Amino acid sequence: MRKWPDRSQWCGSAPSLVVLCVLGGVLSTILACKTPSSPPSNPVSKGKAIFFTQTFNGNGRTCGTCHPAQNNFTLDPAFIATLPPTDPLFVAEFNPDLKKNFENPKLMRQFALIRENLDGFDDLANKFVMRGVPHVLAQRTSVNSNLGPRTGWSGDGAPGDGSLRAFATGAVIQHFTKTLNRVPGVDFRLPTEEELDALEAFMLSLGRQQDLTLPLPLKGTVPKRGQEIFLDNRLGKCNLCHSNAGATANFPKNIGNANFNTGVEDLPDQPADLTGERNPPDDGFGRPGDGTFNIPPLVEAADSGPFFHNNAIETIEGAVAFYDGEAFNNSPAGRALAAIDPNTVGIELDGTQIVAIAAFLRVINALENIRQSIELLESSAQKGFDERKEAKELLQRAVSETQDSIKVLDRGGLHPEAVAHLQKAKEMAEQAACSFFRRRSLTEQAMDEQRNARAHLIEAP
Repeated sequence: MRKWPDRSQWCGSAPSLVVLCVLGGVLSTILACKTPSSPPSNPVSKGKAIFFTQTFNGNGRTCGTCHPAQNNFTLDPAFIATLPPTDPLFVAEFNPDLKKNFENPKLMRQFALIRENLDGFDDLANKFVMRGVPHVLAQRTSVNSNLGPRTGWSGDGAPGDGSLRAFATGAVIQHFTKTLNRVPGVDFRLPTEEELDALEAFMLSLGRQQDLTLPLPLKGTVPKRGQEIFLDNRLGKCNLCHSNAGATANFPKNIGNANFNTGVEDLPDQPADLTGERNPPDDGFGRPGDGTFNIPPLVEAADSGPFFHNNAIETIEGAVAFYDGEAFNNSPAGRALAAIDPNTVGIELDGTQIVAIAAFLRVINALENIRQSIELLESSAQKGFDERKEAKELLQRAVSETQDSIKVLDRGGLHPEAVAHLQKAKEMAEQAACSFFRRRSLTEQAMDEQRNARAHLIEAP
């Protein structure tokens, strides 16, 4: 889900399409005037409205400010560069009360790093870390742990019990405040119990609702080999900590969404450090931290970089290569892997094996994009004449998902035939968003092209 194109891109240049778009817009306006909008009735819809519109009487930010739907519910420098200077993400640049010790605009704009005070607010100048924004997709499968919920990069990204409800409360206190005093009722209001319930329901509804079951009957020589290496507990060893490419560890047994010290903080030449800006080491889980971070799901990884808690690696290939390096293999997690290996080695991969694992991750990401695109297109096709606005929004989201699948495959040099079908699916969905009479037929054609693309990636069940 990348940035949604503007209206001119939806309608194209053909006069007939322009007329249809204008006609559709006029009719939508008339219908909107005749049918007064009512508040959402179910928890997920309520949570969505709160997530994207509720500022909690704070500095103008919403949950969607840092977790925008059009960018996979995360932030990266390319997306940030498209935002206007008045966007609430940049509140530290125009609110004098938040000018110091609230954000680091330079690190935010260059590396999409957000300032976090996980060890308390008593020494704002010194007690902070700079972290990327984790996406909130597939929370249904990733936050549960035998040791309690794991939210945020270190698993303690929320006050109290660490749950998604507490995560939302902590976000308001950390990121929504008008001043650094952070006084509830003055600098912001805390979410109500009903709002927390709705936010939790919405976040749990996002993305996959269950993990994959590997191995998949993939097509393509390199992705297939990547899956084999991923599942090989003597070679790639990836599946030990990312069971079925999710966020559940099977090391040494099923322990849920666990924490590990993988040595990411020991990487040399971290991009944020090279700027000379103050960037204290991140101590991970706890107060003070124990240097551990929780496991992210991998199905959504390829289109939601940069990678790791500090956005230290830009590409999925680089993220895989990290586990072949000294920082990982000298870490507690790397040494633990070596201890159970018959040859007492951690992870040793050659360049072609790294590329193969990354290709596998790219393909399963594209398959998830296709699944979501078809789901969105089906929902759009079911919308009636008086629901054109909702149908168009669903089509726009499908286009964003399709753009992601194209990018993920194309940048890995994978499955050009599938990419060609996805390009056609994107074109059909864009035309459907602007068509008055042919919306449903164009949407069905887009679904057919999505299925054609999927057929090039995986064997039919």
